[in-house]
Amino acid sequence: MIDDAIVFLRNRLNRSLRGISEVGPGGDKVEFISGDQMDPISFKSEAVSALLINVEEDKTLRAPDLYAGVDDNGVRQKVRPEIRLNLLLLFVAHFKEYADSLAYISAVIRYFQNDCVFNRQNAPELSNRIDKLLVELVTLPFSEQSLIWSSLRTTYRPSVLYRVKTIVFKGAPGAVRAINHAMTP
Repeated sequence: MIDDAIVFLRNRLNRSLRGISEVGPGGDKVEFISGDQMDPISFKSEAVSALLINVEEDKTLRAPDLYAGVDDNGVRQKVRPEIRLNLLLLFVAHFKEYADSLAYISAVIRYFQNDCVFNRQNAPELSNRIDKLLVELVTLPFSEQSLIWSSLRTTYRPSVLYRVKTIVFKGAPGAVRAINHAMTP
């Protein structure tokens, strides 16, 4: 599901950037970093790179009874607790012209300012495994930004960080019973 969410956001952002004349014509500008460019990290030139930098559990909306679930027929069953995740997604612009990098980062910010909630009503291509995505800007203190760039082992580039909320992994009804049974000698 994490992959579904990030690919969805990349595709939506690419469609939006194609329509912006100030950043020029061309194909997809938002791309993922190739696996062989991860250590040390290397951002593709003339593109905006989308990079997952953290996955965090969101415990704010947890049910009081974590192991209670209701199936489609309304029958209460034991389930594994659902896990709600937030993704921290970094968009990094790497262009020869610094002004182009700033223009693309501005375009990313403008897009998510206008479109920050995605569900199947306003985004029918959203995966059936995802109910809703909320995208919010994250402003880190300078010291934390420095830590991120140090851990990436590269120099700072124009970038923006977003928290993508909430990816929900749901337990299947009866899963607790099956797991407990499998663990009994």
